[in-house]
Amino acid sequence: MSDLHLKGPEELNQDTGAHLHKEVKRVWRKGAERLVLDLAATRCMDSPGGAWLLKISDFLRKHHARLECQGDRGDVSDFLRLLAPALTSSPPLPRKRTGIFENLGGVLIAAATELRQFMELSVDAIYWTLIAPFEGKGFRFNAFVDEVHEMGVRAIKIVCLMNFLMGLIIAMLSAKQVESFGLQIYVANLIVIGFARELASVVTAIVVSARTGAAIAAELATMTVQEEIDALRGMGLNVSQYLITPKLLALIVSLPCLAVLGLISGVLGGGVWGVLVLGFRPSVWYTQTMEAAYMDDLTQGMLKTLFFAVAIVMIGCHNGLRVTGGSRGVGLMTTRAVVMDIFSLICIDIVFAVVFYYILG
Repeated sequence: MSDLHLKGPEELNQDTGAHLHKEVKRVWRKGAERLVLDLAATRCMDSPGGAWLLKISDFLRKHHARLECQGDRGDVSDFLRLLAPALTSSPPLPRKRTGIFENLGGVLIAAATELRQFMELSVDAIYWTLIAPFEGKGFRFNAFVDEVHEMGVRAIKIVCLMNFLMGLIIAMLSAKQVESFGLQIYVANLIVIGFARELASVVTAIVVSARTGAAIAAELATMTVQEEIDALRGMGLNVSQYLITPKLLALIVSLPCLAVLGLISGVLGGGVWGVLVLGFRPSVWYTQTMEAAYMDDLTQGMLKTLFFAVAIVMIGCHNGLRVTGGSRGVGLMTTRAVVMDIFSLICIDIVFAVVFYYILG
């Protein structure tokens, strides 16, 4: 056995303990299995000195060695008996390294578990929204009205403003591109078709996800942290029926209406540029816009909003209910919900594009 030997000081206190700790580090050599500390000359030891002994023991334990005290007597021996459990604890096991496949498996298992939880929550919420009320199991109509006001009415201004500015920008850029061909009147066609099919629903959904999706996640996350969710379950209330159903149905009703207002605002923004900058008469611009508007384009855009609404609410609720930690966890889950909302909106839009342009087109 490879041992190291040191003599203890006459008094083991804060200063001598720190010096002893430095001396141990200085004389330590790789491969040593034990440090023998001779305390025969040590007459007294205080609490800081004992703390330094524990620090020395931790240093040795990290190097898979141990500390052994010899020659102690009197009060020093009594003190060491109190420290014995910490001084004689076994060295830590070497950390096992995980391979790339183990890490990948952990990620896949965590993703599958979260997906299963999300699907279970979605099925439960859809049942309590679309089926349970017709079975006489109750519906919180007052909460639904409050959510419609919060998600729909209070979002009208920002939705209309964002779509108006988007229509203005697109008209500005597209008019510059077709100016050399003398086809600026067709900017009206571009605006109405683009907003009817894509922009009105997508821009509106992104604004709502940043506003309402974040609010839903923060609300439920705060309730989870403060154990209000557990209290509801303890009172025998179904969380999906009590909290999620009013939000889900409210956004399903509100988002298509907001998208229609967004469409009108976007077309109006393009019209402002066409009339005030491009110099077209309002009647000419209006006629060109109406001739390019088709119900199929509007139907496609409005159909998306129903799926957008479900995604925004369910992702917000899912992240809010699985929060861990305190206020920091609430903030992280709120941010995560918004990011997941926007990503899911783009994915849903891609699916609709494939279906309408390559399958039904």
